[in-house]
Amino acid sequence: MTTQETSKPAPEPLSLIQRFVNSVDYDHLDEELETPEALRAWLAERGLMSSDEPVSEGDLRRAIEVREGLRALLLQNNGEPLDEAAVERLERAASRAGVRISFAPGGEPELVPDAVGVDGAIAHLMAIVAASAREGTWQRLKACPRDDCLWAFYDRSKNRSGRWCQMESCGNVEKARSYRERHKTAAEPRV
Repeated sequence: MTTQETSKPAPEPLSLIQRFVNSVDYDHLDEELETPEALRAWLAERGLMSSDEPVSEGDLRRAIEVREGLRALLLQNNGEPLDEAAVERLERAASRAGVRISFAPGGEPELVPDAVGVDGAIAHLMAIVAASAREGTWQRLKACPRDDCLWAFYDRSKNRSGRWCQMESCGNVEKARSYRERHKTAAEPRV
């Protein structure tokens, strides 16, 4: 687990969405879901599927489309324009992941997976998204807008104004870039 991930963790079970989105670290070019076997291991370690279920290349592609569609939504949660194509791919990839309502005795009705394998894992993730939206925690899960970061973080600020996964890294890099651009423009000769 990286410093980024531990510094602004989402509450359970939304932290599972955060960990899924952060299964690729663009800043260090580290992809946890490189192969179908890696996807199976990642999902099984988190109790989202059995370690003996088959996972295909197509399952891997769908899981990555779900991950990147979720990232697009988290960027939108951070005030960035919505990548509609990524969300369309998310919806298409998640369409096979059936969910149903479960009425546990003495508990609240909840969405639960109505499939197994990767489809069941994706359904579980989608149920977490739906529940967190209902609870009001979804909008606080954001993605860092710095192009080579895009790390998911949980905004715990009172006014929900957190913008960067870490101010001391991404925030300072962007502030310095913005400063250089402003001063470069100001220093250009006028014609």
